[in-house]
Amino acid sequence: MAKEKPSIPKGTRDFGPQEVAKRKYILNTIEKVFIKYGFMPIETPTMENLSTLTGKYGDEGDKLLFRILDSGETLEKIRNSKFEIRNQNEFNNLIAEKGLRYDLTVPFARYVVMNRNEITFPFKRYQMQPVWRADRPQKGRYREFWQCDADVVGSDSLLHELDLINIYAEVFENLGIDVEIKINNRKVLAGIAEVVKGIEHLNTIAVAIDKLDKIGKDGVSKELTELNFTDTEIENLFDIITIKGNESEMLETLKIKLQSSQEGLKGIEELEFIFNLINQSTNEPTNLKTDFSLARGLSYYTGCIFEVAAVKGSLRSSIGGGGRYDNLTGIFGLDGVSGVGISFGLDRIYDVLEELKLFPETLSQGSSKVLICANNSIENIELSPVLQLLSKLRNEGIASELYTEKINVKKPLEKPIKYASSKKIPYAIIYTENESLKLKNLETGFQEELSMEEIIEKLKG
Repeated sequence: MAKEKPSIPKGTRDFGPQEVAKRKYILNTIEKVFIKYGFMPIETPTMENLSTLTGKYGDEGDKLLFRILDSGETLEKIRNSKFEIRNQNEFNNLIAEKGLRYDLTVPFARYVVMNRNEITFPFKRYQMQPVWRADRPQKGRYREFWQCDADVVGSDSLLHELDLINIYAEVFENLGIDVEIKINNRKVLAGIAEVVKGIEHLNTIAVAIDKLDKIGKDGVSKELTELNFTDTEIENLFDIITIKGNESEMLETLKIKLQSSQEGLKGIEELEFIFNLINQSTNEPTNLKTDFSLARGLSYYTGCIFEVAAVKGSLRSSIGGGGRYDNLTGIFGLDGVSGVGISFGLDRIYDVLEELKLFPETLSQGSSKVLICANNSIENIELSPVLQLLSKLRNEGIASELYTEKINVKKPLEKPIKYASSKKIPYAIIYTENESLKLKNLETGFQEELSMEEIIEKLKG
């Protein structure tokens, strides 16, 4: 019987040494900026109770939750249920009480509520962990991916929005990616909904226009028509969300269109305040743009919302996003705690850097800097000097390894050099039978006989 070839689930990936090195480069770049702005790290469990996750991301988000089948006597649980199972959701809830986290924000809100007596507010945390969504896999969209979040809870100050905008600008500048940072406000969207059809239609409009980049104006119009929006209402909606001009002109025009909505005018006031802060800042990010069509489909946002996209290459989808949520902790019993946060999409950032060839060349080198090659079979030489050399190099902080496999006596360096080249190790130390040491540059081919001290000095230099 033929054995089935091993595979991994769709939307997930393996990462080899070079890929991991590149991913760590992104993580380290982001983490340094988080720390620079005063954020502290936390981690939360891979799985959460479904009661924690459901109802926080809207109907669309709930459909994408990965549920974990209850272990043990699941079948007996169904048989002995006192409730009539009427639909798929009730069945799912009966056999699954836990799920994989969908994002890092809701678990963070749960963490804040559970640890509120130990937390000093405003609490500034960063978190870099994988999340899971049962989405349809495609280019730039995975079912398992990493998010790198920074959030502040316990403060209403819009100065935190300024910090988060500057974090975005600084991280992407350090990575060498040209980006556009889009900003809008959910209060503005509420105002748009109010003047177009009614504020109770906010989530319907937000979910629809959040798909604008994917399905276009015609697709959004069709979806809204099916939801009983009239042609006039749809025309009014697009007239507002496509306002053009510089930031000041756009906001002034929007004030006129939303003059009957107090909520909408409050959102415009917050956007004006943000741009005023930026104008006063010495670290002004020039790539911040107002976009009234920006919706961020997650239903917990209540204030400013952000989205970041690369301006070069084929991957123009979001590589970061976030916003303010005034009472996310309220769903867990802690009312009146406002928060704001942003997220970086590690996997999409990786794809952008790879496509645009922006990774530093040094990342292509192996983890070891030097390979020690004994100019004979290991079994036939005295190992003590070789092991002492290896220890000395490592004690000096030089990443080193010893070639341990049997070699061809006639071509003693053939296998070791091939091994070093495959691992992109830049140097080899050749240890001969007369105990002399030769340092070989594997890129240029140049080698010279040196003492141990001279070799260490060169490698450290």
